[in-house]
Amino acid sequence: MTDLEHLSAKELLRLHAGILDELRRREVVRSSNGPAGDYAELLFSRAFGWTLETNSSAGYDAVDDRRLRYQIKCRRVSARNPSRQLSALRNLLNDPFDILAAVLLDENFDVSRAALIPISTVIEKSVYTRHVNAHRFMLRDSVWAIPGVVDVTEKVRQAQLSL
Repeated sequence: MTDLEHLSAKELLRLHAGILDELRRREVVRSSNGPAGDYAELLFSRAFGWTLETNSSAGYDAVDDRRLRYQIKCRRVSARNPSRQLSALRNLLNDPFDILAAVLLDENFDVSRAALIPISTVIEKSVYTRHVNAHRFMLRDSVWAIPGVVDVTEKVRQAQLSL
């Protein structure tokens, strides 16, 4: 393994770019963004057999055989950044998806917890933030106890093991 401490910032960024290119070639990620979101999409699509939409589909990332729309969100939690706030949910009140598929990854990208959350629950538990013109949703442990939320941690972990 490369001793990262001795690499320059430019060398680290070049290594990062090369890793992202290889992950894209292996179809683990679909974009040049940070890999966590694309990785979550892959995990859920593998776990449930969903069809991923193109990156330009507004409001949802995947559909199932019944045509239910899934917005897939991920948060990588670490000692340095323990926040569980998911990325912005835009146009939430216009029902852009049916179910939020959310996963928490630890700092090593291992699945900590995963859930399927009905949009009604997401709307009820989200907070609108005018500054970003979107809703924000905190994926707290208490979410798993809400009626209608389905814990899919083990299924998503199994998908992770299959990669």
